[in-house]
Amino acid sequence: MSKKLTQDFWQALDNDKVVMLSLHGANHHAIPMTAMTDKDANGAIWFFTSRDNRIAQGGTAMAQFVSKGHDIFACISGTLTPEMDTAIRDRFWSNMVQAWFPNGKDDPNLLMLRFDLGDAEIWQPDLGIVGT
Repeated sequence: MSKKLTQDFWQALDNDKVVMLSLHGANHHAIPMTAMTDKDANGAIWFFTSRDNRIAQGGTAMAQFVSKGHDIFACISGTLTPEMDTAIRDRFWSNMVQAWFPNGKDDPNLLMLRFDLGDAEIWQPDLGIVGT
């Protein structure tokens, strides 16, 4: 995978943020989740969720991403684990997250998951005269 394509993916994910996420082997459809990205994280994405969400158990997972302009497509596998570092939770906390968890960072139902990337396939279509 080219360095430029990888950079384009991370930029698109940082701008668009929504992925469809599912656990491997689960008999459930993927769900939309907001990705929290850090350019210095070296292959990790974070998600705020509730402890009763079907992805809360963690484990091997798959995320699909399509940028808003449909110029980047990606399928990413990795592992979801609880993020216990409160400094990371604090760094990604925002008004948007607060809207989902009005009891704040100490809400007992709040769970932050870290998605450590295993591998990925990233596509960038050629939108020229021939098509994609």
